Amino acid sequence: MPKLLIADDHPLFRAALRGAATDAVAQLSVLEAESLEGVLSALEANPDIDLVLLDLHMPGNHGLAGLAAIRAQYPEVAVVVVSANDDPRVVRRALDHGAAGYLPKSAGLDELREAIRSVLACEQWLPSSLRASVARAQSSQHDAELAARLASLSPQQFRVLTLVAEGLLNKQIADRLDVQERTVKAHLTAIFERMGVRNRTQAGVVLRELELSDPARQMES
Repeated sequence: MPKLLIADDHPLFRAALRGAATDAVAQLSVLEAESLEGVLSALEANPDIDLVLLDLHMPGNHGLAGLAAIRAQYPEVAVVVVSANDDPRVVRRALDHGAAGYLPKSAGLDELREAIRSVLACEQWLPSSLRASVARAQSSQHDAELAARLASLSPQQFRVLTLVAEGLLNKQIADRLDVQERTVKAHLTAIFERMGVRNRTQAGVVLRELELSDPARQMES
């Protein structure tokens, strides 16, 4: 039985996604999360999750950082990004960072059903309205290199990197991850080498490059 994780902080939107998903795939098991922390916890507790529908701007997630975290820690799980942002350059970046598909929140239920079926069949999916413009949007060499470097990190190294970006010190990171401080230092040495940076400040800056503005919040303001 395929297992789907719907990751969005809006209950009504999660309900709509759940309804469309269960219509699209028979005997589909559906889990829900409303924050990036909840997503990572669900993936840890349910290693048989096949697909995540990921909101780019849910709590704890900042643009492509959540996508990068999932791809680094759970590379076998397919991720379809769900976002109000339909800028072809953003879609291109999401694909470069490992998304299996991209679903604008303006998409209809039929497109959602098609996206879920396609990705579960191991196909990449984009709405027909975006395919041509995304194809014209060239991949950034910098993004491609960043994605490759992030993919080279182990799951624990990626966790250390995210905590460094949050400004935590080595002892705080060790306490958070329940490891010894020298283990954190060893991870940082490997992270600096693989990310091509010299210190924790530069490492944090690299991760923050994945942040994106939220069109919905821009409209509210």
